[in-house]
Amino acid sequence: MALLSLLSTHIRDKYPAYITKSSLDQRETKVNWNMAITKNMEKNDNAFEVEDLKDSTEKSQTRDAGAAGDYSGAVAKTDDVEIRLVRKLDYRIMPTLWAMYFLNYLDRNAIAQARLNNLEKDLKLVGSQYNTCISILFVGYLLMQIPSNMLISSQKVRPSLYMCMCMMMWAVTSACTALSHNYAGLLLTRFFLGVTEAPYYPGALYMLSLFYTRKEIATRLSILYSGNIIATSFSGLIAAATFNTLDGVHSLAGWRWLFIIEGAVTFGVAIIAIYLLPDFPLTTRWLTPAERQLAHDRIERDTVGLASSKGAKAGLWQAIRDPRLYVLAFMQNMHLSACSFNNFFPTVVGSLGFNRTITLVLTCPPYLVSGAFGIMIGITSGKLNERTWHITGCMGIALIGFIMSCATLNVVARYISCFLFASGAYAVNSVILGWVSATLGQTTEKKAVSLSIVNVVANASYIYTAYLYPKSDGPKYLTAMASNAAFAFMTIASAWVLRIWLQRTNKKLREEKAEGSVFYAY
Repeated sequence: MALLSLLSTHIRDKYPAYITKSSLDQRETKVNWNMAITKNMEKNDNAFEVEDLKDSTEKSQTRDAGAAGDYSGAVAKTDDVEIRLVRKLDYRIMPTLWAMYFLNYLDRNAIAQARLNNLEKDLKLVGSQYNTCISILFVGYLLMQIPSNMLISSQKVRPSLYMCMCMMMWAVTSACTALSHNYAGLLLTRFFLGVTEAPYYPGALYMLSLFYTRKEIATRLSILYSGNIIATSFSGLIAAATFNTLDGVHSLAGWRWLFIIEGAVTFGVAIIAIYLLPDFPLTTRWLTPAERQLAHDRIERDTVGLASSKGAKAGLWQAIRDPRLYVLAFMQNMHLSACSFNNFFPTVVGSLGFNRTITLVLTCPPYLVSGAFGIMIGITSGKLNERTWHITGCMGIALIGFIMSCATLNVVARYISCFLFASGAYAVNSVILGWVSATLGQTTEKKAVSLSIVNVVANASYIYTAYLYPKSDGPKYLTAMASNAAFAFMTIASAWVLRIWLQRTNKKLREEKAEGSVFYAY
């Protein structure tokens, strides 16, 4: 131990630049540095680790000194070590979170396909009971999100283990939907599905915000969100194959088989994901000590108004006292309100007049296009570090699609409108959530709570929008589409309100701070 202490002191004296952090957490840095040395000695690779970290730090300091960055102070990464780190994160985190989100939405939206296979008839649902079963999921979903993200940010649980255990529980709950025999059974199953699914998405958003900078996160969020889009796209094809091959097998209806199969697959993926997901930058097992420190430091450098962490409860108060939270929450609520067609998309496409199989197949192309378009928007938003014009353009496209759907019964025009409103509306999600992370991330706890609050307020839209699509309004669904057009317009308006607000805030910050600081992006 004496030798270890001497070695640690020697390295700290020789390389102070890359082990010294902000005064907020110097003690934690020293502890982590000593742990890193111990592990490197055990692996006999500390020479490589030290040199990599030294090179990375020197390049980072040169970059920061020589480049003022964009209008917000954000600087693109050019260091090879940092680039390799981000690539390593991408290979592990993104496929895992994408698969989890794909199955999250597949399980949640299976009810929309089951409706086309006599779900309502088999369970004797009448009136608005189906709509209530849609909306009740979001009651449970909303109740659990904020406590869940507070728990994760408190560092009392391992995010990788916690999120995967929740995934196993929602898999079992989803499969149990096949056991429903009446309205009450379906209602209870949907409520608990919402409770068990709640931790995943806000937890995934928080996880990405811990590892990716402002210029990187929009692209990753758009890739993550494509899991939702692709799931919605292929859910119709999966359902069609299930209904056509298993309907009536072992005296079970096709929709019951759909829930059983998808639940079983979800449970299997949850087991694998435990070994692939990260925890926190300084505690992720599959990162080397040097990579952990770099992953931690680069997010700190990219945070506007970095403050010391004071616990989960303090993070909650920091979030709810920031008025910008409410503008972002309203914006995301309006955006998801405009996306309310999601749970009724097979019904909307079914209004074109085709049979069940053709209807399920026709739901696929609009979502494939919107998935590709969303990733493109995420990439350009990240590279340009821009949000407002991206939101304006995308929701403008969606607005045109909603108006077209209201105005005509022409089959071709209405199907084209599905491409427009699906592509435009879905593309905005990653931009808004990236904006939340960049604007309200002064502490990790505040960031976690802010993301969950925004998601709760946004998903509350699914409770009331479920009643905008009664069968009696078909085939135009005029009330729903006109409402969606209004929601799209309000999303654009709130983005411009926040842009002007942040511009004024940046002006004050520039008057108070020296050049080279980071400012709010818009």
